[in-house]
Amino acid sequence: MQEELILGYLPILVFLIIVTCVGAGMIIASALIGRKNPNSEKISTYECGMVPIKDARQRFDVRFYLIAMLFILFDIEVVFLYPWAVLFDRFNPVIFGFIEMVLFIVILLFGYIYIWRKGVLSWS
Repeated sequence: MQEELILGYLPILVFLIIVTCVGAGMIIASALIGRKNPNSEKISTYECGMVPIKDARQRFDVRFYLIAMLFILFDIEVVFLYPWAVLFDRFNPVIFGFIEMVLFIVILLFGYIYIWRKGVLSWS
C-alpha cells in the first residue's frame, strides 16, 4: 500500500527535480555567459523612455493600492461568470440559474455603489 503511494508521487518528484535543474542551469548559464558591462545608462531607473526626475524609491499614495485591490476584487468576481455561462443550460429549472446570477450581480453592484459613495474612486 505504501509502495503504491510512493510510486504514485514519483512522477511529481521527477518533474520537480527536472524543473529545479533547468531553472538553476539557466541562472548559472546566464551568470557565466552573460556580458557584464554596467554603465550609468543601464543601471538608471527606467520610466517609459523619459528622463528620470526623482528616485524610484518614493512613497505612493494609498489610493493607488485601493484602486488596484478593487480592480483585482471585481476582476476575480467576474471570473465566476464564465463557468456559470458554460453550465447555464444544465440548471434545472433554468430560471433558478438566471435568478442566482442576477442576485450575484446585484451584490457586486451594491459593492460598487458602496465604494463609489465612499469616494474611493475619486482622485481629487
